[in-house]
Amino acid sequence: MSRAQRLAAQTALGRFASPDDVARAVAFYAGDDSELITGTTAPVNGGMAMD
Repeated sequence: MSRAQRLAAQTALGRFASPDDVARAVAFYAGDDSELITGTTAPVNGGMAMD
């Protein structure tokens, strides 16, 4: 198992974020559904770092 595979296996979702995952988060923040959300960040990391 490669280092990348071991790291991905440690995330809550078992994989790294893809460009599509990031694009969906950006689309959400740019869309009307996030109208009242301010001052937040959304780490798109599959649960690698959960605060």
